[in-house]
Amino acid sequence: MTDTPTTSWHAIVLDCLKANNIKLVVYVPDRVLTPLIDALHKDDFFTVFACTREEEAIGVVTGAWMGGMRSAVLMQTSGFATLPNALASLVVPSQIPALMFISERGTLGEFNLGQAMVCKTMRPVLDSLGIENHTITRQDELEFILDRSMKQAFATQAPAAFILSPLLTGGKVFSK
Repeated sequence: MTDTPTTSWHAIVLDCLKANNIKLVVYVPDRVLTPLIDALHKDDFFTVFACTREEEAIGVVTGAWMGGMRSAVLMQTSGFATLPNALASLVVPSQIPALMFISERGTLGEFNLGQAMVCKTMRPVLDSLGIENHTITRQDELEFILDRSMKQAFATQAPAAFILSPLLTGGKVFSK
């Protein structure tokens, strides 16, 4: 893994996934995560495919874990709103180390009220379910937080959420 200032945030995520032997990545399409999704598709190490809903993606990573494979889910903030039941009734009690990468919307100039509402409730929901979560704003902390949290998730068989701030990713570009 590299820590040069020219390394992109998505290249760091890709390297951390590889270093932790996470071979399956499922996602619900998202413009902010597109550079990561594109890089994953281009790398033969990974099996990558889109799901139609976040609950489906959680089901896939749950099944993958039960089959002996490490995996992760990519989604945006609004999609997280569909997950509390699946997390509370399946992932947490079954001790599934579901890794969720969430591109944060609903802040820093957001125009969509739905995104803003979910952004305000996402962290309290994660906290109430006892799910480790980190909002990552700085690229110089990204590799450390991801690598250590992934190792912890697998060692403790507990889910983890990585909220990727627009300060890290650049966020969604809004038209003027």
